[in-house]
Amino acid sequence: MNVDTLARISGDTVPGSSNPGETSTAHGGVGRNVAENLARLGSPVRLVGVVGDDAHGSDLLAQLRLLDVDCAGVRRSADRPTGTYTAVLDHDGALVIGVADMAATDSLGPNDVPDASLRGASWLVLDGNLRPDTIAHCLAIAAEWDVPVVLDPVGVTKAARLGRLPGLHTFTPNHDELLAWAGTDDLDAAREHAHAQGIEVVWLREGAEGSTLHTGDGRQTALRLPPAPVVDVTGAGDAMLAAYVHRLRAGDPVVQAGWFATAAAWLTVGSPTTVRHDLTEDLVHGTLQDLR
Repeated sequence: MNVDTLARISGDTVPGSSNPGETSTAHGGVGRNVAENLARLGSPVRLVGVVGDDAHGSDLLAQLRLLDVDCAGVRRSADRPTGTYTAVLDHDGALVIGVADMAATDSLGPNDVPDASLRGASWLVLDGNLRPDTIAHCLAIAAEWDVPVVLDPVGVTKAARLGRLPGLHTFTPNHDELLAWAGTDDLDAAREHAHAQGIEVVWLREGAEGSTLHTGDGRQTALRLPPAPVVDVTGAGDAMLAAYVHRLRAGDPVVQAGWFATAAAWLTVGSPTTVRHDLTEDLVHGTLQDLR
């Protein structure tokens, strides 16, 4: 759960120099973004996290509560400020560099996620910014409650520290994250390593090229839509993950949920906000129907 600052360079990017541009501030964080997207799509959401006992934390919680997100599991920290993420985008909206200050999230430990927090849950979404011991704890209690789990590794460094992921239903890395997690330079070997652990779906993200669903039975499904008009790529992966879980919760098979999710990401890159404020299930379904 972060406050995001997005800085967009107006012209060509000049490394090592001051670049003219515009900045904006918004609420962010992978877990928070997924929660907001799920709520806007119509799924009930319970969020666990940490924010500072500061104005940013209060603003984050107030906005989520307006969307009926259950924030009872969010701890206020007196000694760590609310997290921040600063992203520099080029004039096409592509990420140049990002800086994450995750001290509050780093403090979220197993004790912050009691077993009862998963009571009644249909799915658990884990943000790879969490500590490995917290992720391991969440996987263990999800297994006890028979709750399927989706995990976004969020980056190469975070992916490399994850270790084994027993009981994971869907893993959503890009190429580099998958290789870093598996400790190999062979993409096929990395996927086999995942399925050998019991991971049912490796959803390989491929940026502007789309994504590919790899299931344990050896099937591969490429999810490709026509190029989207890009305003800002920030948050597209979070919308994709949320939409996927939203439709799995509704009973869709994996591939059908993946297509719905792809359309949600397509819509989000065309929005100036990290989470598209007009996002609805009907909008995503209509967009997918028009594009396919």
